[in-house]
Amino acid sequence: MQCVQQSAIDLARCDEDTEQRPGSPQWSPRLWGMLMVLCGALFLDALDVSMMGIALPAMQSPLHMDTASLQWLVSSYVIGFGAVLLVGGRAADQFGRRRMLLAGLAVFGICSLISGLLDNGSLIIVVRFIKGMAAAFTAPAGLSLLTTTFPEGPMRNKAISVYTAFGASGFSLGLVFSGLLTEISWRWALLFPAPVTLLVLIGGIALVPRQQSGAGERRRLDVPGAVLVTAAMVLLVYTVTSAQAAGWASARTISLFAAVVVLLAAFVLRELRTSDPLLRFGIFRSGTLTRASLGGIVLSGTYWSFQFMLTLYLQSANGWSAISTALAFLPGGVIVAILSFRIGNIINRLGPGRTTLIAFVCLIAAYAGFLRIGPTPDFTGVILPAMLLIGIAFGLSFSALNVAATAGVDPAEQGLAAGIFQTSFQVGGAVVLAVVTAVVTAGGATVSASPAATVDAYRPALVLITVIAALGIALAADGLRRPRLSSQPA
Repeated sequence: MQCVQQSAIDLARCDEDTEQRPGSPQWSPRLWGMLMVLCGALFLDALDVSMMGIALPAMQSPLHMDTASLQWLVSSYVIGFGAVLLVGGRAADQFGRRRMLLAGLAVFGICSLISGLLDNGSLIIVVRFIKGMAAAFTAPAGLSLLTTTFPEGPMRNKAISVYTAFGASGFSLGLVFSGLLTEISWRWALLFPAPVTLLVLIGGIALVPRQQSGAGERRRLDVPGAVLVTAAMVLLVYTVTSAQAAGWASARTISLFAAVVVLLAAFVLRELRTSDPLLRFGIFRSGTLTRASLGGIVLSGTYWSFQFMLTLYLQSANGWSAISTALAFLPGGVIVAILSFRIGNIINRLGPGRTTLIAFVCLIAAYAGFLRIGPTPDFTGVILPAMLLIGIAFGLSFSALNVAATAGVDPAEQGLAAGIFQTSFQVGGAVVLAVVTAVVTAGGATVSASPAATVDAYRPALVLITVIAALGIALAADGLRRPRLSSQPA
């Protein structure tokens, strides 16, 4: 990652003179240091989402966990992260972005250390839930710090391109790190983020300024609204992740979904009546934010589903080792790192809409091409082309969607916009993954299934994620037909 960081800095310095505007902050070493702190925080958030997947088989026996409870080592983090993101974004606007970033990092690091030392699976699940909640404060605080520091335009596009490159690399390289660390001990997959978090925290204390221009007015947090929306998000993600075992049409699942609707309706009524709402619904007049949030659902949901299926296909059906599986994902991460060097210029030239459109075309091509898989893995003919195309899609769209999500949003609501986008990315992605997993299970894919049976079970799910990816093209094409938003608040 040092190579990626230094290359990004060197590249930006080469053309920084062409991007300075009157009143804009200068690309000083301190400003670069602050950006690297924010990049490190996002890298940690993304890393933890992807690291657990390959480590799970090695954790099952030592922790005495069955398959149903094992998946909660992943789901608990996603639930905590996705459920509190909206609250974390608003808290950053109201109580200080620096304060929320540093506090979240401290809790994140402590949880990483504790989880790696525990021997009880249930306790690890609880700690990872708290860790996800901590990440829900660092993620929107970090993005809103960036967008309120760097002015909208080429300078912000460059900063976001470097920032999101670390996030995309975290998703991709988390699998590689997990494979390498799991070969030593599954505990290192849990412990690894702790020392990295400490370094980022120290950097944040030293380099992130106490006062940020454009910070929102300090007001009371809408506690009843926060409780309602958090409860709704927790229940939603819990319902979709547990529906596979209980049955999607069961009375239990239907009742839980009904409870989610009631909680969300109560939240909407609360926000419409309070003078200091947690979520100002007028922010959705920003068409770019709405489309970026939907695009985030498409990107995260289809990629997590593809990652889930490819991991099981290689490890369970074909007996690949953890490190071999991790290396199969490496080409995508390399492409993301390469694109990070030029993504700012690409977005400046094409705009976020066209960049996203190209990305989703590549995403569809990757998933459609993977439909050619057979019982025996064909790395050079099927897996490698898919991973390269996914790397291109992720490298382009992750940055472009982040740029679009915060464009034209009032500085006082940058944290809220970041929270909305990241909630869509996390919660929406979890919902798509749960649906795809149900399709795979209905097709007869089990740990003991033959490679041929596994492939047959995957094909309907691959068709489904290809169709979902096509929605991304429709969203991007719709954005191209809309007039460009001004920088005024919605």
